Amino acid sequence: MTTQQLHEQILQKKSFLCVGLDPDLTKIPQHLLETEDPIFEFNKAIIDATHDLTVGYKPNTAFFEAYGIKGWMSLQKTINYINENYPDIFTIADAKRGDIGNTSSMYAKAFFEDLNFDSVTVAPYMGKDSVEPFLAFENKHTIMLALTSNEGAFDFQTLNTNGKELYKQVLETSKTWKNSENLMYVVGATKAEYFTEIRKIVPDSFLLVPGIGAQGGSLSEVCKYGMNDKVGLLVNSARAIIYASKGTDFAEKAREEALKVQQEMAEIIANK
Repeated sequence: MTTQQLHEQILQKKSFLCVGLDPDLTKIPQHLLETEDPIFEFNKAIIDATHDLTVGYKPNTAFFEAYGIKGWMSLQKTINYINENYPDIFTIADAKRGDIGNTSSMYAKAFFEDLNFDSVTVAPYMGKDSVEPFLAFENKHTIMLALTSNEGAFDFQTLNTNGKELYKQVLETSKTWKNSENLMYVVGATKAEYFTEIRKIVPDSFLLVPGIGAQGGSLSEVCKYGMNDKVGLLVNSARAIIYASKGTDFAEKAREEALKVQQEMAEIIANK
């Protein structure tokens, strides 16, 4: 999926919502535990209930890898289900990979070719040769951690080095890498006050924004400072939507929560 196609989906659905798929067997409804593949059945129900309200799904690979080969098979079934039934949906492998040379190439191959995700999240700490192998894949997107929503983000990302915060240096340097037009960036919703500075460096890039909902980020604040002429945002919500209920009505309740976010987004787009 190209960024232009993603933008068209945003306008069509009046939504820039991305639903995080973080399945936890201790949290999903009890009745699903009796099925052959509880994780896939949970994801499938959430996807079927919300696909018209969202432009993206973001499976967090840790929530699949934790269950070994069965979890990986559930991930493969989930991405195949999205691609086959809802091909207009943008898919993100939230894997936060990043290693040098051939290792990154193999990580990229795993997510872009074998699993056929549209994008994957990566960590930039090891620099150019850890990210460029991902950027080499045509019509695929690499979503690089820039300024995250967790408490520990302040340990390194905002440190001032040579008169400039580290996250700004990361953003500026990444623009010089080969195929940098395939980059998107992770910016946490709980860091809304930083969006103005980030947009000065990457005015046209899509930003993946986790942290609204359960983490307390403000959608209106994110949009006020982070939205560009083509919206340029994918705002992720996971727990507040997928765990809205632990009963047999979990998918219905997930849709209700997703609809609340989509309606707020539709209003923001209309008033842009």
